[in-house]
Amino acid sequence: MKKTLLFAALFSILGLNIQPLCAQNTDNPVIFEINGKKIYKSEFMKEFLRSVGKDPKAAPTACTYEKRQALDEYAELFVNYRTKLEDAYALKFDTLPDLIKELSGYRNELAAPYLIDSVTMNNILREAYQRNHYALQAAHILIRVDQNASAEDTLKAYNKAMECYKRAKAGENFYELAYENSEERVENNILPTEDPRRKNFGDLGTFSVFDMIYPFENAAYALNEGEISLPVRSQYGYHIIYLKNKIPYFGKCTIQHIWVSSKAYPYDAQNRANTAYQRLKNGESFNVVCQDLSDDKSSAGNGGLVSDLAMGQMPPAYIEQVSKMNPGEYTKPFSTDYGWHIVKLVRRDSIPSFEEMVPYYKQRLVRDERSNKPRESFIEQCKKQYNFVDYTNEFTTEKVKGKKVSIPMASLDECLSLLSDSVFAKNWHYRNGMVKDMRPLIRVGDMQYTAVDFLKFIEANQHFEPVSPLRNYMMDRYRNFINDKVFEYADKHLETEHAEFGDLMKEYRDGLMIFSYNDAMIWSKAIRDTVGLEAFYQVFSKQRDIDNEADAPYFWNERANIRVITFKDSASLAPGKARKVVEKAIEKGWNDMQLSNKLNSKIRKDASYRIEQLLVEKGHQNLLKDGQWRKGIYEEAMPMGYRIICVDEVLQPSLKSRSEARGYYINEYQNYLEKQLISELRKKYNVIVHQNVIDEIVY
Repeated sequence: MKKTLLFAALFSILGLNIQPLCAQNTDNPVIFEINGKKIYKSEFMKEFLRSVGKDPKAAPTACTYEKRQALDEYAELFVNYRTKLEDAYALKFDTLPDLIKELSGYRNELAAPYLIDSVTMNNILREAYQRNHYALQAAHILIRVDQNASAEDTLKAYNKAMECYKRAKAGENFYELAYENSEERVENNILPTEDPRRKNFGDLGTFSVFDMIYPFENAAYALNEGEISLPVRSQYGYHIIYLKNKIPYFGKCTIQHIWVSSKAYPYDAQNRANTAYQRLKNGESFNVVCQDLSDDKSSAGNGGLVSDLAMGQMPPAYIEQVSKMNPGEYTKPFSTDYGWHIVKLVRRDSIPSFEEMVPYYKQRLVRDERSNKPRESFIEQCKKQYNFVDYTNEFTTEKVKGKKVSIPMASLDECLSLLSDSVFAKNWHYRNGMVKDMRPLIRVGDMQYTAVDFLKFIEANQHFEPVSPLRNYMMDRYRNFINDKVFEYADKHLETEHAEFGDLMKEYRDGLMIFSYNDAMIWSKAIRDTVGLEAFYQVFSKQRDIDNEADAPYFWNERANIRVITFKDSASLAPGKARKVVEKAIEKGWNDMQLSNKLNSKIRKDASYRIEQLLVEKGHQNLLKDGQWRKGIYEEAMPMGYRIICVDEVLQPSLKSRSEARGYYINEYQNYLEKQLISELRKKYNVIVHQNVIDEIVY
């Protein structure tokens, strides 16, 4: 990714953007020739005008020195770029494994919008946005049946679901029916009559778009409040849905609440809530009343404040109240299973615009069943475009016992005979030669696929799953196989069928190649070529001038070798005494260890100090002041403690060695190598610049 960003930035700086040849006309002369390949003025101008931010349709303006200079500089960069690219292709940089891998990843991202039906995608996003205006409170009864279950098991589950539906429509309590019949997974299956779960079993709370699987969501949003759906099939089985409430969606909100626990006050909870309400009406602040009477100890001290609650995090009763309120309003006391409540709305979100929600919807679509719809619609369009044929549904006429009989042009019977239940354990394997019937099963464009391709597809796409009838399994995989091959064919032909896609891929491929080429031929080469770098240094270091501002990075300013002794506490050793010790150390030629031993004998035992040996450069340090660039001892007070600086030696300005200025010399050596390379390439590929064409350009 860093590599991608680097050469992308390089393109931005140079304004390079490789495009296909423009339509030619009589006023479109050749401007460059590289290795015999002609580059026309129109192609160059398209890229140049983009680099300077000028509309190609805008009328030319007066020529200035600056404009002419910009044109000439870009022409030079353009020719160098295209000449390097010619050499990169000649050296097969486009076959580098890392380049192919990165290009493949980029292509997958870039191709995605081309491999779906954009109309279907937009419809799905619009549908999500419309539904997102409401949140639903619902319950359901689930009768489980596997997606690949036999017809007998599927019918059995459907009949049970229909029985529940009819009983619910006849007026039986939905939650009682759910408790007795729903096959949701719960902690235990004991059904005592006093079980408190009975009255809300099957309840799903509050949800909105993308919170449920798509078939369930479709059915739920199609209901009116109080309605019950017919059995709805999903991957889990059959659902009967009861829509309890439909509430305007408000996203997150901030509330204050007072809660009186019915457990803490079994006989007096309502009276306490009424007392709280009356105090609020009398003008007392919500914070004070909450602190006095609320049993939610986690929030009572903060006025009952609960911030950024999503709808799914709130009790249904709270949602119903909040959806009807304006900020600043509070409710009358209302009851839930947990007691009595008063809620005050502080802030409530509204749903953002469609454009703002689209990125969120697309993120949610990644793992949602409806994400398949744009692709499925695209595949159906491709089947028509590429003249798709499923030979198992195409028939031919043959004579059998003197009679004309219509028979399929291909059959899956052999494939079925070769499969076994091991596919459900991800343990079935295709073996060469096992297929005898080599008639094509399908055709996509100019490609045909046989049973061999189909069985290899099955082998590659096995996963652990419950055992089901093999024919059902095979037909499901056959549908996937068809879709996969149609999609694959469309993907392979994107560059030829969508010019803008082909242009973008070429631009990105060329960019990757130029980056790899520059790295191999210039950047990394300059770092690895230590002999060449040393020879370059020996020649060009002699040309450096200390008085030339441009050469400043290649020289050291005045430098000093210093010792810094820092004391954290002035009381540990008086500065005057410390200075005398340092003066003696200089006089005697003591090293740091000897100086430290002497200081230890003078300083308080619990005190601390630090000795540092430093080489500092003028203009790049903050220890020595202007008058201190000579041998001597200098004392400086600090916010806590003090320090003594001993200047042992002052070094005059000097040329840096190759290692000391390595980065600068490598950069210069890279520029040198590039100039040499460009000179060689221009000769190698016989680069011709038609300067007369450049000189006539007005923009």
